[in-house]
Order: sequence, then structure tokens, then C-alpha cells
Amino acid sequence: MFGLRRIQTIAPHRASDRFFSGEISLVDVRTRAEYEQVRVPGALHIPLHEVRARMHEIRDDRPAAFVCRSGHRSAAAARRVARERPDVLNVAGGMGAWLAAGLPTARCPAPKRPR
Repeated sequence: MFGLRRIQTIAPHRASDRFFSGEISLVDVRTRAEYEQVRVPGALHIPLHEVRARMHEIRDDRPAAFVCRSGHRSAAAARRVARERPDVLNVAGGMGAWLAAGLPTARCPAPKRPR
């Protein structure tokens, strides 16, 4: 039932404020290569094709915001997760908008995920 509703968007500045204050979780659904080029420090990386299988890794004690390069893949991820929980957001404009706003990023190699 949750999946039938429209996914709310959140502006990058607002997402940054809420993420770094601990109000929301931030999930980056880009590819590993994209994530390693530039990412939001502390964001959870779950590529779009792994979202369903790894949904349990997303904190459920706060809303979850999804981000990709432009906002399209993150909207798809948010729709998938919205089938299981109502508190999902899509970061408007993705990392392109995040970078354009000058918000915090990291550009060093990402730690490898244990298998």
C-alpha cells in the first residue's frame, strides 16, 4: 500500500542539514565507480540493483533519503523501499545538485564492503 503514494523530494541543502544532524539516513544508490569518485561522507552505499536484498541495512528509526547522480535512480529506489515503509525521500537533483550547492563530499577511495 505504501508504494502507491507519491515519493516526496527533499532539497539537497535540507537533506544535508537533516543527515548531518542525524534526523534522516542517506542512501546512495549509484554504482560503486560513481560512489568512489565522490560521495557524501557517512552515506550508506547500496547500488540500485541491490536495494531490495539489502533493505534491512537501512536504519528504520528515521526517514531514509535516497540519492543518485541526477535523481532518477534514487526515485526508483525510494519507490521500492516505500512498499515496505512510508518514510522515504528522494534528494532532488541528486549528487549533481549536491555538488552544485557546495555541500560536504569525500573524494577518497571508499572502504570495501565485507562480503
